[in-house]
Amino acid sequence: MSSTDETPEVPTEITSEIPDENVEQALRVGLDEYDLSEEDRFLLDSDGLDDEDDVPAGPLPVLAVVGRPNVGKSTLVNRIIGRREAVVEDVPGVTRDRVAYPANWAGRDFTLVDTGGWEAKAEGLDLAVADQAELAIELADAVMFVVDATVGATASDEKVVRLLRKSGRPVTLIANKVDGPRQEADATELWSLGLGEPFPVSALHGRGTGDALDAAVGKLPAISAVAEALPVGGPRRVALLGRPNVGKSSMLNKLAGSERVVVHPTAGTTRDPVDEMIELGGRTWRFVDTAGIRRRVHLTKGADFYASLRTQAALEKAEVAVVLVDASVPIAEQDIRVISTVVESGRALVVAYNKWDLTDEERRHYLEREIEKELVQIPWAPRVNVSAQTGRHMERLVPAIDTALESWETRIPTGRLNAFLGQIVAAHPHPVRGGKQPRILFGTQASTRPPRFVVFASGFLEAGYRRFLERRLREEFGFEGTPIELSVRVREKRKR
Repeated sequence: MSSTDETPEVPTEITSEIPDENVEQALRVGLDEYDLSEEDRFLLDSDGLDDEDDVPAGPLPVLAVVGRPNVGKSTLVNRIIGRREAVVEDVPGVTRDRVAYPANWAGRDFTLVDTGGWEAKAEGLDLAVADQAELAIELADAVMFVVDATVGATASDEKVVRLLRKSGRPVTLIANKVDGPRQEADATELWSLGLGEPFPVSALHGRGTGDALDAAVGKLPAISAVAEALPVGGPRRVALLGRPNVGKSSMLNKLAGSERVVVHPTAGTTRDPVDEMIELGGRTWRFVDTAGIRRRVHLTKGADFYASLRTQAALEKAEVAVVLVDASVPIAEQDIRVISTVVESGRALVVAYNKWDLTDEERRHYLEREIEKELVQIPWAPRVNVSAQTGRHMERLVPAIDTALESWETRIPTGRLNAFLGQIVAAHPHPVRGGKQPRILFGTQASTRPPRFVVFASGFLEAGYRRFLERRLREEFGFEGTPIELSVRVREKRKR
């Protein structure tokens, strides 16, 4: 769009002299000349809702995938979520823990839980896997029971059936590994399990998965009757994150005032997240101690792999993450990856530099230089220097967490936001590219937790200009301790 665009607008040079409400009203009128989708109009009409409106009415329904080992549960999970995330190997027992994934089918959002194979006579680790599968059934609203159609119903399958009947959960029977018409007869034999119609499926190739999902999702309630919703008004959830052996368990023990979790010099001692109610700063918090995130998740094996996934699941349930960094050694790539995971998840962030008692003046000098170089993307994150071993400065965690959470839930009035955008554009307009200069038409905050902003523009805004807008948003409104998301919707003028 050229600079000679005749669209009615409020001159950006004088927006600072006009009441915010009048700026917003004038810009909304100008939007009528642009092609807006129904989604655009819904976003604009729903703008300015209270923060509570960003909180879901209840937890999403939970669909568990269960079955004996090596029947293709994880392959089916990957097929449903549309990406290779669950571990798949041609050996039984690869999946050990219950692992939850967000999923969507035919417009329905739900949580999909992958489980380890269930065996009735399991011992040792296999017994723990069986316990996880039983727990997954109890914590699910509906179940997909996967059977290997090429093998048929085994004694273990029949014992799982009894377990499912006892639970009372609605079940969809999946006859997996039906790769073509020749295996259709194998699937029909599974009627004998007494769970109703078996759905012939090839999880590997996708054959029949649509019909099976239609049936399974149709049995889910609108709101889960078993899942735990993100607490509203209760103890705030704080995830302790960091690479292995940075002192997460030591910090939790110090905060709790007891040896709540195992602490050992061996990296990776913690496998499963452990919740703990902590009294800190005169209030109760729910802290989660999580297994250390190791190098590259897809290269780790065994329990370490699942510890990483469970860590990510704990982060999804948290509101704010305290990332521990070992101040006594150079910042590692793993530290940066953990912080990036938090930012990408949209959670509030506090960085705690642990083992401060082990640093001298020289190390602190180099640490400051490392922070400037390696963590340049998060200058907005509150920083606390602590020692989990001695308890030094642990009391400083509370104001830092409070600041991050307050920013995470901040909503900027639309009028004020657009007056600010007008002033920014007047002082620093987008560069002209190809004889055209894109112009910001209107801005709105779509949601909080974290703050998400949508900017309507007459043309594409370059990545550098978007970063500039984000930086100025932080300078104007703070947002200390929270990532913010800025998306641009390019809308052309309606043809007359």
